[in-house]
Amino acid sequence: MKKIAIFVDVQNIYYTTRDTYGRQFNYRKFWKKISAKGEIVSATAYATHRGDDKQIKFQDALKHIGFSVKLKPYITRSDGSAKGDWDVGITIDILDTAKKVDTIILLSGDGDFDLLLEKIKNDHDICAEVYGVPALTANSLIDAASVFYPIKEDLLI
Repeated sequence: MKKIAIFVDVQNIYYTTRDTYGRQFNYRKFWKKISAKGEIVSATAYATHRGDDKQIKFQDALKHIGFSVKLKPYITRSDGSAKGDWDVGITIDILDTAKKVDTIILLSGDGDFDLLLEKIKNDHDICAEVYGVPALTANSLIDAASVFYPIKEDLLI
């Protein structure tokens, strides 16, 4: 059975599905779809922590589905902009996991991950799949993926 590891850039998926479809991503349906393809040996969702009840309920739901949730504080800068970037953390975890699985699945549209996917494909000869909202996924990420799956209506709540 194929060993699969899932990595979710929660903020990216939240904003891209909201901005494009006005709806949320269906993590439960996604989990069911992926588990039919093989054994999910690891699944991590990377999010920011604001401490509000709605967000805590969402994180608890992810844990109930089977995800480990990693949180970083949500930081508001003095200019009003916000920061909660997980790119380095996701990269480190994917590099550590790539040698142990057959498939890495990344949910993100962030083009910063393109070099990472090229590296793990070349170094470990594994499949690097990406799920993202087509209009808001970097072309370089789509090109770097072994397979790109567009997030469409069927994976939304």
